[in-house]
Amino acid sequence: MILAFSAAASASKVVTDSIYSKTLNFTHKYNVYLPDGFDRSDKKYPVVYLLHGMYGGYSDWQEMGKMKLVADELISSGEACEMVIVMPNAGDWDIYKVQNGYYNIPGWNYEDFFFNEFLPEVEKKYRVLSDKGHRAIMGLSMGGGGSVVYCQKHPDMFSSCYAMSAWLDTKYTDEEKARQGDMLHMLNRSVRQNSALDFVDNADENTVKALKSVKWFIDCGDEDSLLDQNVLFYQKMREKKIKAELRVRNSGHNWEYWHTALRLALPFASRSFIQ
Repeated sequence: MILAFSAAASASKVVTDSIYSKTLNFTHKYNVYLPDGFDRSDKKYPVVYLLHGMYGGYSDWQEMGKMKLVADELISSGEACEMVIVMPNAGDWDIYKVQNGYYNIPGWNYEDFFFNEFLPEVEKKYRVLSDKGHRAIMGLSMGGGGSVVYCQKHPDMFSSCYAMSAWLDTKYTDEEKARQGDMLHMLNRSVRQNSALDFVDNADENTVKALKSVKWFIDCGDEDSLLDQNVLFYQKMREKKIKAELRVRNSGHNWEYWHTALRLALPFASRSFIQ
């Protein structure tokens, strides 16, 4: 009984927390993975921001991606270092009536919230190493694109980016009339206006130098409708001589794929942290 109690007391856990945003005038919930021993230690940990996709929310990675199981196994085996994993919220399943997305649009300045409110509060509250060398970001689909764009705009803040099935651009334009005015239309516009592909095309010498300070990994299924733009992004990075890894594995745009991607992503982030 004593051994069982000791094991339970020292186990990792996922906690649900919340933050009120003045920027968004809204209370946002988020999940945080705390490694085994966090409560008994005074040390600071590297941090990973793990972003969800469209139709999703902060609980997706735990409920459908089984991230705690994956993180526990990888840390236990030594494939990943001990880390804090933060899962924010940037959307809702009702994509037509509720705003989704990681970028600033009228009435939804999420990017400002993330960098000016969310990230500073989380990193103060959960005792993490608040520097580029110990901070990583990753995500799936809409969150994969958000991870890439956040690193493009803030390369001084992240050591690595792991993009899974990333939504990097969209065929929708400002002239698109279908569903104009609903939330999905606004999301599509924001993705187009923050195109990760255009960003690489327009990168000058100083921007390219900054992008080279980030470790990049693009991971997309061979049956995924977003495959072409992920491969194109990789090609554009190569043209600019920005080192990036690319994996195209079997399967499509689904949780089976992202669950296995996480097993690659957390060790990649660990290797990219400053030791």
